Amino acid sequence: MRRKTNDTGTHRTRTTDRRRTLRREVPGTVGLQADAGDFAAMRGYRSFTFDDHRDYLHQVDGLLRSLAAQGIHTTVALFDPDEYAQYCGEHGLDPDTAETRARFTAELAGSGAVLPYTGQPIDELVPLLVDEAVRQATWEYATGLLTEVGRCADCGEDIGRASFERATDALERLVAGAPPGHHHFVCSVPTEAQQLVAVLHADTTDDPDTPPRVEGREGLDFVTVLAAGLALGGPGGLVVRSTAEGRGDRVHGWRLDRGRLIALSAAAVFNAYCTDADTGDPVAPESGVEYCPGYEVDAPGPHH
Repeated sequence: MRRKTNDTGTHRTRTTDRRRTLRREVPGTVGLQADAGDFAAMRGYRSFTFDDHRDYLHQVDGLLRSLAAQGIHTTVALFDPDEYAQYCGEHGLDPDTAETRARFTAELAGSGAVLPYTGQPIDELVPLLVDEAVRQATWEYATGLLTEVGRCADCGEDIGRASFERATDALERLVAGAPPGHHHFVCSVPTEAQQLVAVLHADTTDDPDTPPRVEGREGLDFVTVLAAGLALGGPGGLVVRSTAEGRGDRVHGWRLDRGRLIALSAAAVFNAYCTDADTGDPVAPESGVEYCPGYEVDAPGPHH
């Protein structure tokens, strides 16, 4: 009998160990109320028992560290109370339960703003997550603009698609025309609803056999925003700041005008960089920075 008991105990131990092993292969998602206002909105639910945002963030930080220590891959999703309330209404769910919040968070993993947890302190993770949410919202809005802009009245071509192709070619020329070094591109396009801003980092060398290194997700976002600016035909701007060892930074600039990306003169780049965008007041130029004219990057398009 004792032997049978030992066999049973051994079997249970092996089963527990196997399940723990499997658990490490099941990813998890943590919904995070990053903003104090969002946290305050969630306090309206009785089942949400936290009453201090800083303590809540501290507890989330501890949870993420605990999961990582167990070898569990976890993503962090931005939990928006307004979207949550809409989700519950559409699906007929009671919002004041932990089960419903868990279900909503699980769906965020496939469609919302998420970041993989890699051990970042919570104070670093929160702004990264907010930036990711802004990036995703910008891309979605710009994509919607390209879809809705319609077709050319003269030739029937899809203006959004044509603008995306032009923007892709322009980005290739932007990177190819930049000197060897690290490059920080910023494209800004004002629209009726919001200011679209996309940022791109690229690294180039003077070796013709070494292709430029561009982050794929950043490249798609940048091209989409630039394409929206070309398609809308309104104002906008683009600058690149290049950094290389042994020389000062160089800044080149362009403006969007009636569906064209037009190179700025060195004087115009200086004025744009040395003027406060909000107040219009002059800003002192940076020491060691060379303000350079833009170079040709955009072939004329047929649509205006």
